[in-house]
Amino acid sequence: MEATDQWVKAGTVENRFEGDRISQALQEAGIQFLIKSFLDTAYDGLYILQKGWGVVMVSEKNKEEAERLISEIKKTFVKEEDDETGQLG
Repeated sequence: MEATDQWVKAGTVENRFEGDRISQALQEAGIQFLIKSFLDTAYDGLYILQKGWGVVMVSEKNKEEAERLISEIKKTFVKEEDDETGQLG
């Protein structure tokens, strides 16, 4: 990443497990990223309900591809949760 590249928000992470999957997908795609967690011990996770567990930051030039990957991960994450509760979808 060049010094002139700006970091932009590519998506929101709902929990640590989703963050791990997103991290893996972005690494495999060769996209540099940063996941900023909103978890803080001082407020016992108070802001997680408002903002999500964290955000994914990428360079502006990788934003579109990162958003696509994050969207795909979120779809599979929701599908797995539905399968575990016995719902099909």
